[in-house]
Amino acid sequence: MAKNRLDRRSFLGASAGTALLCTIGGETFRVSNADDLKRADAKAASLSRPRQASQELTGFPQPEPAPGGQVREYWIQARSRWWDILPNKRDDWHDVPIRGKSTYRAFVYQEMTAGFAAPKGPPVIPGPTLKCEVGDLLVVHFRNADRELEQAVTMHPHGVHYNPEYDGAYMGAYTRTGGFVQPGEEFTYRWEARPDSVGVWPYHDHGPNHTLNTMRGLFGAIIVYPKGGKIPDLERVLFLHALTPPVTGLKTARQCINGRAFAGNTPTIQAKVGQDVALHVIGMDDAFHDFHLHGHRWLDAAGTYVDTPTVGPNETITARFTEDNPGRWLYHCHVFSHQDGGMAGWYVVDR
Repeated sequence: MAKNRLDRRSFLGASAGTALLCTIGGETFRVSNADDLKRADAKAASLSRPRQASQELTGFPQPEPAPGGQVREYWIQARSRWWDILPNKRDDWHDVPIRGKSTYRAFVYQEMTAGFAAPKGPPVIPGPTLKCEVGDLLVVHFRNADRELEQAVTMHPHGVHYNPEYDGAYMGAYTRTGGFVQPGEEFTYRWEARPDSVGVWPYHDHGPNHTLNTMRGLFGAIIVYPKGGKIPDLERVLFLHALTPPVTGLKTARQCINGRAFAGNTPTIQAKVGQDVALHVIGMDDAFHDFHLHGHRWLDAAGTYVDTPTVGPNETITARFTEDNPGRWLYHCHVFSHQDGGMAGWYVVDR
């Protein structure tokens, strides 16, 4: 009987998932292994800049801040790097080691100082959180600093207002300049924060290989606050997503929070009693997840108390509450295979 049981490693391997379908430059790829991934990347790298569709739409006005608003300026670069999904090599919740290779070639965003003079922080998953208020203009200077994957990438935002020049989307023959930023090139996006932009939104690659590159790690968040609104004492953005063999080339699928799997590797959030806490949870793969925080509940947008709301691909939910319950708590996706595959972490509250 024991021979038929799945050990922990076998269970995780069994949940590795199926092939990933993606279309690159008009060609559909079925990516299920490292060789398929190389072919897809080679196709993306072979694409040349599309002819600009200036004959279709021209003369877009340059966006400016609303009266009383500010220009919020960021310098962001995209680059490839080796990323370890399990830096601590163990699951701290169950106190067990996690064996096997856990490092893959990721594609990530990195914040730089003005003029791309120096790194402002490490290249990480997710990329830097961009913050502004209603009325502000986000000016994002973007550079494709990749020297490994050698393909065009972009930054495409949700939630904010922009004209087609700043969409950051590859659209074949209709592609604008910001939708195809090749290695070594730069482009500046200008995004307006209007009253209907209040909230937390994802941004991600939308270049010719956007499916693979977003799943590799090219994503981050934008937070738009109401004008003069209260900023939480503690605020974190948590992306729920899988890193699967078609993308990583590893043998095992990992269910991740911010590019890491299993408590002790995923973000450990430290809070204090009395703090105004906001946890923003975004889905960033093909699955539906939910978010459960032990010992806590909060009001959803409809004014109903919840403790396990669902979040779909590129959707956001926010758990906001005044902290009143000290202790060590688990947070996790309550899809059980996701939870047991690594999508869990610690929330620690001090008095």
